[in-house]
Amino acid sequence: MSQFTLLMGPERRRRWSEDEQERILAEAFSPGAVVTTVARRFDVSTSLIYKWRSARLTPEPDRFAPVVLMEEFAQAAARDDSGPAIIVELAGGARVSIGARAPANLVAATLRALR
Repeated sequence: MSQFTLLMGPERRRRWSEDEQERILAEAFSPGAVVTTVARRFDVSTSLIYKWRSARLTPEPDRFAPVVLMEEFAQAAARDDSGPAIIVELAGGARVSIGARAPANLVAATLRALR
C-alpha cells in the first residue's frame, strides 16, 4: 500500500515582485540591520537576499556608453590631424584624450582600464 504525505501551509516556492525585493533589500542592508533577522521576518532565505543584491550590483556585460559627437570637435579634428581622436569625459569631470597616432595596444589598454 502506498503512503502519501500532504503538506499544508504556505507554498515554499514563492514569487517576489521587484518592489518586494527592493523593499526587503533596503531593509536588510540599512545601517544596523541584521540580514538574518530581516530574512526571518519576511520568511525568505538569507542566501536569496544576497543573490538579489548580487544581481543588482553586477553590471550587465553587453551595455554600451552613449557617444556624443560635438560638431566643433569634429571640425577641429578634420583640420588638425595631430589632435586627439578620442576624448572620454568621466563622471568626476576628468578627461582622457587619446591621439590619432596612438598605438592600437595603448588605446585598447586605456579603454580596458576605463571599463
